[in-house]
Order: sequence, then structure tokens, then C-alpha cells
Amino acid sequence: MSYETILTDIRGTSDLKTGVITLNRPKAMNALNDQLMDELGCALMGFERDDTIGCIILTGSEKAFAAGADISAMKDYDFQKVYGSNYISRNWETIRSVRKPVIAVVQGVALGGGCELAMMCDMIFAADNAKFGQPEIKIGIIPGAGGTQRLPRAIGKSKAMDMVLTARMMDATEAERAGLVSRVVPLDKLMDEALGAALVICGYGQLSVMAAKESVNRAFESGLSDGVMFERRIFHSLFATADQKEGMDAFLQKRAPNFVNG
Repeated sequence: MSYETILTDIRGTSDLKTGVITLNRPKAMNALNDQLMDELGCALMGFERDDTIGCIILTGSEKAFAAGADISAMKDYDFQKVYGSNYISRNWETIRSVRKPVIAVVQGVALGGGCELAMMCDMIFAADNAKFGQPEIKIGIIPGAGGTQRLPRAIGKSKAMDMVLTARMMDATEAERAGLVSRVVPLDKLMDEALGAALVICGYGQLSVMAAKESVNRAFESGLSDGVMFERRIFHSLFATADQKEGMDAFLQKRAPNFVNG
């Protein structure tokens, strides 16, 4: 498909493919408007449906992953508009239905909705120039795309309160130390690092990868006993797959497995 606010690409080999989506509103520092979020959702679901794609990378520009939601579009909204149109829930939440792993690759600023979009991904790889923040309080609102919910789960209540109430930004080093970011990489090595991780993920069986993602996400949405029971049942179910048999046979035979995603 042809998009106006994002770019799409497929990287990797014939059997280990990663879908790459690049936010592309450079004049607006990739501010997130309805068109961009609609196109992003469409691209995500396209890669989700493509059985040859094993992982997805979401990135922006060197200066900005995304500077936030598009305030120029939001400023004239009223309650009837945002509630009636189901603003944010209508199209931002598409990423939550993607079962394949999604890696946010953040360069420059990820502020407001940009930080929230990165947190909707499964892991965040950050360049050493990355900065994260939830500055909505400065314009008379609060984070509305999960910032007050996902941020405390990632970095704890105290640091989340600090960021949300003072609007201060967190650099990449602090973000990794606090648990928001999984890896910090020099800017010129960032995409190679992310593609390398994606290649590793693509080499595993897709059923076990999706099951692992679903199980980890369950930890954030349930109590420990329910979460462990969910994990146990998913673990049991994977013994019905060909990839489990192949993986264990390959291990015992000291060879590389040949997963068939079944």
C-alpha cells in the first residue's frame, strides 16, 4: 500500500523477515495525528497477516521517534468530539492486537503520545541521544494513551509521578536503569542492533514466540497466581506442536533446529 505519513520496508532473508515501519512526518517531528495512526494500524495489521514476517520494528527519525500527539489537531476538540469518536482507543490501540513482537527503535525525543506509543511496543531499543517524557501537564491535560498506567508498571510509582507531574524528561541512560528501555546503543549502531535482535526472534518458531509474548503481557494484567496458571497452560499447549518436538530433538542431537511454525 501507499502511505503518506509512514514508510514501510521488509528486511532480512527470504525465510527470516522483519517488517520495518518508519513514522514519517518530519516537519511535525512525527507528531501523531489520526491519519498517521490509521496508516500505522493498517501497516501493523498487514505485517501481522503476512506469515513470512516474524518480527516488526517501529521507528522514527534521528531527531524524533515522535514528539507527541498532534496538538494543532487536538486544540479545538471538545468532550463530545473525543468521547463520541472514541479518540485514541479507535486507532491507537491497534498495536495491542498485534501478536508478533514489536520493537520500538527510539532516536531523539519520544514525548507524550510518542513515549506512550513506544511503551505499547514489546521492548524499546534506544539510541544514546534518546529522551523520554510525559509533558501533557504543561498543556492542561494528562497522558491519555496509557502513560499514567504503563509508565508506573515500567519504572515504578515514584519515578512515574516525577515525570508526569513535573514534565521532566528522562535520558536514555536513566531510562535503561529504570527499566523503561531494554537496550541503549550508539546512534549509528541502533538499527543494526534492533535488526539483529529481530533476526534472532525470527529464527525461533512463531507459535512459541507469540505464546511467550502473550504470557509476559499477562503478567501486567493479572495477579501472580492467575498469571502463573496462564503460563502453565500455554506451556502445556506447546507440547502439541511440531516445533516443540523439533526443538528438543535438535537440542539432544546437537544441531540447529528447523522450525516450521506448527
